[in-house]
Amino acid sequence: MASTPISYQDIKPVNFITVLSIDGGGVRGIIPGVILDYLESQLQAIDGEHVRIADYFDVIAGTSTGGLITAMLATPNPKDNRPLMAAKEIVPFYLKNLPFIFPQKSGIFASLINITKALTGAKYNGEYLHKLIRDLTEDTLLSQTLTNVVIPSFDVEKLQPTIFSSYQIDAEPNLDVPLADICIATSAAPTYLPAHYFEKKDEQGKVVKEYNLIDGGVCANNPTMVAIREVTKDMIRLGKSGNGIGYDRFIVISIGTGSNKSEKKYNAKMVAKWGALTWLFNAGATPIIDCFNEASTDMVDYHNSVLFTALQSQDNYLRIQDDTLQGDVASVDVSTKENLNNLVKAGENLLKKKFTRVNLDTGVFETVPDKGTIEEELTRFAKLLSCIRKEKIAKSKSS
Repeated sequence: MASTPISYQDIKPVNFITVLSIDGGGVRGIIPGVILDYLESQLQAIDGEHVRIADYFDVIAGTSTGGLITAMLATPNPKDNRPLMAAKEIVPFYLKNLPFIFPQKSGIFASLINITKALTGAKYNGEYLHKLIRDLTEDTLLSQTLTNVVIPSFDVEKLQPTIFSSYQIDAEPNLDVPLADICIATSAAPTYLPAHYFEKKDEQGKVVKEYNLIDGGVCANNPTMVAIREVTKDMIRLGKSGNGIGYDRFIVISIGTGSNKSEKKYNAKMVAKWGALTWLFNAGATPIIDCFNEASTDMVDYHNSVLFTALQSQDNYLRIQDDTLQGDVASVDVSTKENLNNLVKAGENLLKKKFTRVNLDTGVFETVPDKGTIEEELTRFAKLLSCIRKEKIAKSKSS
């Protein structure tokens, strides 16, 4: 049975939990930047130029480049305690800084240099990125973001995920660390950027926790389910779950950074001949990491699609993903001016495409007959988010 799209009349005060999730993907973070710019413009058309993305979401989750975008949206500006950056500033920020984060080698020896780098250490030293993040977030702690944030990383010492979550700070004060360290950690993609070590100290300067972290994409390149889990855990902890969590209360926008599935670059005969080096480096890509990231990303979307469909609330869940990227546009680190501009175009073209949902049998994204374009779906969600926010503001004033 198809669900009926939510209308304003269906919204009850504080009934819905709003979630924004942003995948990892290196330079492809430009694509969600374009999407978020459009979403924020629609929210501003309804509620005024002063509103920002963070005003509408109970939680923003991001992995790797998505974690950096999360920080841009949720870090307070010390001058006015409003979001440090508007969504329209994300793409210009990337266009300006990505060539310095991922400096490109050129010349006849470029390929040899890249292979040597792959064998001897991280491809990029991360120094520019680390300074950029620290200058951006300064001393902001996880507890000081303007809305709840959830940013995954992976601890290589413990071989388990470390989830930096606003919801867990009360229970785990050691997680209340600088947002800069969190962003550096979640973006430390193996073979591309160095792992990040830092310490949490108490007021006396004693080390109470050590972190040995790499990219959150290792465990949750698509952090949507991690965000939903954190909200759920918090509701249980606070005794707000009642007779059940009520997952049909979630309003979710999950934004991918694109993939090159349609390119079909690899096949079994090809990879059967590969050794460890080729899995780590092949024609400028890192196939083993690509496979892990795609698997992680898709499994989350499959799970959400089944869950929301089972609850007859699939119109509460908007997954935006383009699986038709090809060539350099599908890379995570090609930062040439031409490629970055092509990524902007890819994001703009994605907005114009028909809305798709993943086919749970084939894994292929297919158009939905009764839906329009991605732009139209985002406009519908903007209206919903505006209504929900107004209801919550009214509720808080009356209580």
